Amino acid sequence: MNLDEIISEYADLELKLADPSVHADQAKARTYGKRYAALTPIVTTYRELEGVREDLAAARELASEDPAFADEAMELEGRIPVLEERLTHLLVPRDPNDDKDIIMEIKAGEGGQESALFAGDLLRMYLRYAERAGYKTEIIDSQNSDLGGYKDVTVAIKGREGVWARLKFEGGVHRVQRVPVTESQGRIHTSAAGVLVYPEAEDVDVQIDPNDLRIDVFRSSGPGGQSVNTTDSAVRITHVPTGVVVSCQNEKSQLQNKESAMRILRARLLAMAQEEAEAAAMAERKSQVRTVDRSERVRTYNFPENRISDHRVGFKAYNLDQVLDGDLDAVIQALLDAELAEKLAAHS
Repeated sequence: MNLDEIISEYADLELKLADPSVHADQAKARTYGKRYAALTPIVTTYRELEGVREDLAAARELASEDPAFADEAMELEGRIPVLEERLTHLLVPRDPNDDKDIIMEIKAGEGGQESALFAGDLLRMYLRYAERAGYKTEIIDSQNSDLGGYKDVTVAIKGREGVWARLKFEGGVHRVQRVPVTESQGRIHTSAAGVLVYPEAEDVDVQIDPNDLRIDVFRSSGPGGQSVNTTDSAVRITHVPTGVVVSCQNEKSQLQNKESAMRILRARLLAMAQEEAEAAAMAERKSQVRTVDRSERVRTYNFPENRISDHRVGFKAYNLDQVLDGDLDAVIQALLDAELAEKLAAHS
């Protein structure tokens, strides 16, 4: 999409969002609002650049008659390349999912109870980050471990601005190096937990034929669901064409668990469809963990050195305690900068 098309779409969205009838459909209004917010930095920068160019032309004309305007012209000349670079960056093709909310799954891997405890640490890290960013979170399903961590936990994260744009790179194997609470000898162990991130799909994104679903109910059991009881409230949904299976048992009612399972299923099917349709999407997600193996790591959390390392972009910092408390901005920005550099290189 070129700049003229963007400006035209932006003007059209302004008209739509000013129409009270649009806001009667909250889903439509939200879609328009997110798109408008995504285009606003581009249009704002373009308008600022055009304004500076006009001011520069006027300042040069005045400077030809009065040298006192030369400094103003020079200052305006210096602003133009900065704005042009910013506009170039903003015009780089965006990930179509950047405006979406996400569903994140965190799974314990190798390392037994220590891995489950680390999965709990990662969940807390993302919840704290979401709180700092003003995002809303919802635990959709969880299976607790005996020592208080998680064997598996699924959380939905929503925000006014695209959550996927900020957290899409969190998928992969996260490795931890520390002395486990279960270790009496004080030796440093390495374990891992896996993170999967999906853009949350809306009904319009994924069409699911009810005839393609096999739905089973069972009783919540073991450490896990918040409402372990004697009724068949837990739900397992199998999407027969793809073989994708989703289970939920956190809620007290079968209907609530079914709705939660369908949210996860839609997100997984959307991710699968996009991977099949776009080679770029597959490349972006190829690092996402399928098996939680310590050797396939995207990030390492080293407690003895208070160090966090992201192996994809060579990021390293010695503030692990702050990162685990939700201060993820620096590592996320390093990943975003690498993505931008790659896209600029591809379109240069």
